[in-house]
Amino acid sequence: MNQSKRIFYFDALRAVAILCVVLLHVTGHLGEIMNYNVSTIYSPSGAFEIFANNFFRIGIALFLMLSGALLLGREWEVKNFLSKRIIRISKPFIFWSVIFTLMLVISSYFISSINFVTQFGFFDIFKVFIDTLLCKAPGSAVYWFFWMMLGMYILMPILNKWINGTDFSKIEYFLIIWAVYIFAVYSLMLPVPEIISFFISPIGFVVLGYYLRHTERRIFNNPAVAGILIILPAAIMFAYSYSVVNSDILFVFHRYSILVMIEAVGVFCLFKSAKSINNLPGSFTNAISSIAVCSYGMYLIHSQIIMVVRKVLHLSFNFTLDYIILFIAGFIVSWIIIYILAKIPFLNDFIGVK
Repeated sequence: MNQSKRIFYFDALRAVAILCVVLLHVTGHLGEIMNYNVSTIYSPSGAFEIFANNFFRIGIALFLMLSGALLLGREWEVKNFLSKRIIRISKPFIFWSVIFTLMLVISSYFISSINFVTQFGFFDIFKVFIDTLLCKAPGSAVYWFFWMMLGMYILMPILNKWINGTDFSKIEYFLIIWAVYIFAVYSLMLPVPEIISFFISPIGFVVLGYYLRHTERRIFNNPAVAGILIILPAAIMFAYSYSVVNSDILFVFHRYSILVMIEAVGVFCLFKSAKSINNLPGSFTNAISSIAVCSYGMYLIHSQIIMVVRKVLHLSFNFTLDYIILFIAGFIVSWIIIYILAKIPFLNDFIGVK
């Protein structure tokens, strides 16, 4: 994409989205390393674990909202749209799945302390590759994101047809019904078949992104209101998580819960309406845009890098140092890898840059 045609606050939101995803996964790894219990959960690091495990859940919501903001409400031919979008996310997904299958096999074969793979026949290795695609191999659980986005792209022509033929009042009606649905499913915990929830929940975020980009309602174009929409749900999630420590030590809200949705709305609206964010110095905007361009590739590789670093270094120094090490591994190193590989033209389609 031509840099001059990029909308900066979209780039900034994409950079924040991948940052939140990495920080959430780093927090998860540290939670396992620290092995929290009822006594340690009240420590400063325990408090941060509870905060981060909820606050950083907006990453996936922001990615979905950006897809809706960028792709809905436009005129495009369905066949061209599907072929372009599906190929764009599939090539990096398959490429990195092959790379990390080889990494799991080779590291397990040559490093005795690493046992990701225990059998090294052809069919054993092929099974590791299939397990990676299906999110079952070590470090590949995050690949569910590909399958979810694949479903969203397949459904998007239907959404786009509806968006182009309706008015904002009907979109608002849809979003109200959807908000009630996610409140019922993820707050009241009403039973819904998982396959239904897998599609309905993210669809609402896609439509929400389109709506927030184009709405002229002042409540969604006010930085002060946006700040409240960020701080209030974050505080509620933090307080509630602490209130249930005795029954569920590290309670976390679902990525599609109503409070996470409100927080994501606040972040989206803040970046859209705050002039200071949209008038940063050139060095900052260049770095943010670079992260945005590399974000999909970073998503596909960060979890495995964190996993390997944790396995090799046997991290157990202290919470702060371990967190910094895993953040550098998951965010900085993955950004550098994708950034460098993007300099090789024929690799652009395979590494996840856009």
